[in-house]
Amino acid sequence: MKILFIGGTGNISSASVRLAVAQGHDVYLFNRGRRTPADFGITGAKALVGDIHDESSARDALGGHTFDVVTNFIAFKPSDIERDVRLFTGRCAQYIFISSASVYQKPPAQPFVTESTPLKNPHWAYARDKIACENACLAAYRENNFPLTIVRPSLTYQTVIPVAMGSWTDFTIVDRMRRRQPVVVHGDGASLWTITHAEDFALGFNGLFGSQQALGEAFHITSDEVLTWNQIYDAVGIAAGAGAPEKIHVPSAFIAKLVPGLEGALLGDKAVSAIMDNTKIKRVVPQFRPAISFQAGIARTIRWFEAKPGRMVINAAANAMLDGIIAAYKPVFDALKPL
Repeated sequence: MKILFIGGTGNISSASVRLAVAQGHDVYLFNRGRRTPADFGITGAKALVGDIHDESSARDALGGHTFDVVTNFIAFKPSDIERDVRLFTGRCAQYIFISSASVYQKPPAQPFVTESTPLKNPHWAYARDKIACENACLAAYRENNFPLTIVRPSLTYQTVIPVAMGSWTDFTIVDRMRRRQPVVVHGDGASLWTITHAEDFALGFNGLFGSQQALGEAFHITSDEVLTWNQIYDAVGIAAGAGAPEKIHVPSAFIAKLVPGLEGALLGDKAVSAIMDNTKIKRVVPQFRPAISFQAGIARTIRWFEAKPGRMVINAAANAMLDGIIAAYKPVFDALKPL
């Protein structure tokens, strides 16, 4: 099949691109050419250089190409979907929009999350925008038969450190653990979460390519491994060679009030348990069997950072935020007296 990845060199998408090339697909990457595909282990993909956010530029870059599958990893607003519908109507047999598992109801009313869980997130504008994108996609499918599939990744990693705060594309939390500095864990660290390696995600995602069963449908694709946040931070520390870190447990609402920018990622996502039921994706893609444990996967991620010292960025602002949360909370906690 001829596959177009809009993006394709990101934390999630690059694994799917590598797998698509290995599967023998004719793979194209549409982006601005600012990242080197080889840095993400990508070879054998063709480049279309343009700005998807500039519709005229995008149309020129696409030229006369048609595709069996178009995947968009960088659509965040309904206007992005409306533009893609204009660009790819009659140009593709399947369009896959990458949404997010953060769209699901927070807090959940049921312990297991399925694709039929209501979409509602009052705490996070990012999630509400993704919901609006899904609505735009479904409208195009229902009204104009636009060949749509929706995919909802949860917390997926490969070239990022997937903790709740203190790191993402940087190396701050690993450096902090190695220096035996405490880390902040939201709540009591006992809520359950699912973290997925991008190579496991790719198995399910690429299995949807060309699937007639997937048209008009939504799927989440996650690991089956369920961990507490305490276990997640311990796994990072162990992979970093520092052992289980000192954890300062701070209520999520306290953190969100102190650092408003974290409200969405905590109260609208990671502060509540998320146990994902992968029955639907396994029914449509029987070969999907996630196999990379977080302990093994995060060790690989840390080695990826260490392979090029320039990746091991320490974010002073992230350190200051963590230290500030601890400084604000610990005296209050320590001063508490029994009633």
